Amino acid sequence: MSWLMVALGGALGSVGRFGLGQALIRYESFYGTLLANVLGSLVIGLCAGLFDAEQRSRPAGLFLMVGFCSGFTTFSAFSLQTFELLEQQAWLKAGGNVALSVALCLLGTWLGFLLGQSFRKTA
Repeated sequence: MSWLMVALGGALGSVGRFGLGQALIRYESFYGTLLANVLGSLVIGLCAGLFDAEQRSRPAGLFLMVGFCSGFTTFSAFSLQTFELLEQQAWLKAGGNVALSVALCLLGTWLGFLLGQSFRKTA
């Protein structure tokens, strides 16, 4: 049952993100991504505040937090983890999480882009 809830939530989150992007296609693609990240963070924060630890592992928590939010945006999980570190007053870990996530994800995107371009040139 847990796997099914995650899969269904993920499918709906992915479709929701695609739909949001399509609705905002006339604007910069940046806005669709930013809005998805903010909305996903809002939903995961709402769920984290609403559900206790046990409820998060039940079908509704899995559907919304793991499935839907992860399908809609992975930024929501990053935001929740950073928020929880801040709540624990683990300032260095929270700051490190933000700095490393942004820097390493941008680096990964750049390296992946270069790799993809090299594959395209050899094909």
